[in-house]
Amino acid sequence: MHVIDSHTGGEPTRVILEGGPDLGSGPLAERAAKLATEHRAFYRSVSLEPRGQVAMVCALLVEPVDPECVTGVIYFDAEAVLGMCGHGTIGLAVTLAHMGRIGPGKHKIETPVGVVTVEVLDANTVTVTNVESRRTQADVSVEVEGLGTVTGDVAYGGNWFFLVDPSPVPVVSSNIRQLTDMTVATRAALKAQGIAGENGGEIDHVIFYGPSDSAKVHSRNFVLCPDDAYDRSPCGTGSSARLSCLAAAGRLGAGEEIVQESVIGSSYRLSYIAGPKGGVIPSITGRAYVMAESKLLFDPADPFKHGIEL
Repeated sequence: MHVIDSHTGGEPTRVILEGGPDLGSGPLAERAAKLATEHRAFYRSVSLEPRGQVAMVCALLVEPVDPECVTGVIYFDAEAVLGMCGHGTIGLAVTLAHMGRIGPGKHKIETPVGVVTVEVLDANTVTVTNVESRRTQADVSVEVEGLGTVTGDVAYGGNWFFLVDPSPVPVVSSNIRQLTDMTVATRAALKAQGIAGENGGEIDHVIFYGPSDSAKVHSRNFVLCPDDAYDRSPCGTGSSARLSCLAAAGRLGAGEEIVQESVIGSSYRLSYIAGPKGGVIPSITGRAYVMAESKLLFDPADPFKHGIEL
């Protein structure tokens, strides 16, 4: 299996160029569902240790349906097939540019939730124009064991999020273990109490926000992903959901730019324009770096060929 690894703001992306399963040629949403239901062993084997690493998101390249797109892509981590991935799209664009498949300028990429646009600004810097994002519920309270009442917004940015501002504890790297436990408990409480996105969409990401040490930064976030790992980047789909919440609350105007910082200090530049369905069209600018190109091997005799599952 031919792969290229990169990281965006510290968050790893593994682009799978060849060697993935045959998912057919239908709509990407159907192919993503097929990957999720019929090829779980495959996607976990690529992302789990010892072949993968904590927090890794993989990008499986597939043929797009839309002929204007340079590629189709299906994202997944060790726990779930994702609708969209912002940091992964930045990493994918930098990887495609590294390979000579795209150059500077704008390009379309097809995902299971719709077509997104990437603009390659230089060898490492990419702006992603995401799918329309929206806040669907404001000031939702959930009872969390050990935390009490936690209040946040439910929003969609390509995945479903519960966004809590301010965080119950400071969003600093020394609190990563505590923040992880708190967000895991919050997500479990949301599920137990029947709080979901539209049409029952599972809220599989939770974000806590706090102030940054820099006056130039809007806020610092801690993002829990479906595999219980935290996002090293500020999270592209989470930033899209955040923009929809700020817009709905009248806290950020169209065209205004802010800087969103992650818990490890990496950052994205964010802005939006009004969307045609009442939400926002987010713009996310970040930097990615190619780290390795390799061929993954799957020895039938390897007891951990499908990854380490505990």
